[in-house]
Amino acid sequence: MYTHTFATNKLPMNKLISTILMGLSAVLISGAPISEPKTLTIKPEASKVEWFAEKVTGKHNGIVSLKSGSIEIEENNIIGGSFSIDMTSINTTDLKGEYKDKLDGHLKSKDFLNVKEFNTATFKINTVKPLKSDEGFNHTIAGELTIKGITHPIAFPANIKITDGKLAAYGEMTIDRTKYDIKYGSASFFESIGDKAIMDDFIMKISLGAKI
Repeated sequence: MYTHTFATNKLPMNKLISTILMGLSAVLISGAPISEPKTLTIKPEASKVEWFAEKVTGKHNGIVSLKSGSIEIEENNIIGGSFSIDMTSINTTDLKGEYKDKLDGHLKSKDFLNVKEFNTATFKINTVKPLKSDEGFNHTIAGELTIKGITHPIAFPANIKITDGKLAAYGEMTIDRTKYDIKYGSASFFESIGDKAIMDDFIMKISLGAKI
C-alpha cells in the first residue's frame, strides 16, 4: 500500500490576476485587429442629388444641392450617418429660360416645397443591410426622410463601396410626395383634375462621395 501525493502550486491573488490579464492580452494581440468606428465627411463637391417627376402630359427633372453630412463606418460597414439637402437650390434642368424660371419658382412655393419656411430636407440612416440585386445594387439602406418638417421611414436600394477610408455610394429613393404635405396636382386628392394630374411618386437619385 502506498500513498501518491499531488503537488499543488498556489499563486497569490495579485499574481494570478496579472497572469490572466497577460494571457488575455496575448490572445487579443494574436487575433484579428479590432477596428474602431470612423467618421467619413460627405463632400458636397463629390456628391450629386437628382430628382425626376412625372405628370400625365409629360415629365421634368433637375438637381438640388447637398449641404453637408457624415457617414459612420466600422470594419468597412456603414453603421449610421445623415445628410442634409438645400431645398432652396432646386433647379430644373430639362427646361430653359422663362419656362424653367416659372417651374423653379412654383416648386419653391407653398404649393410644393415651401422653401421659405422649410429650406432643408434631411435623411438619417438607421440600418444598412446586404442586398443581392440584378440591377447593380449591393445594399438596402433604411432610415428617416424629413421634408417640410415631416418625417417618414423609407428604404431604398444602393450600391456602396468603401476602400481606404473613402466611400462612394449611389442610391435611388422613390418618394410619395403626398406624405410630406405636397398635394398640389395629385389625383389622389383632386378627383376632377384630369390630364393636369401630377404623379404622387417622384424619384431622387443620390450619389455620395465621402472620406475621413
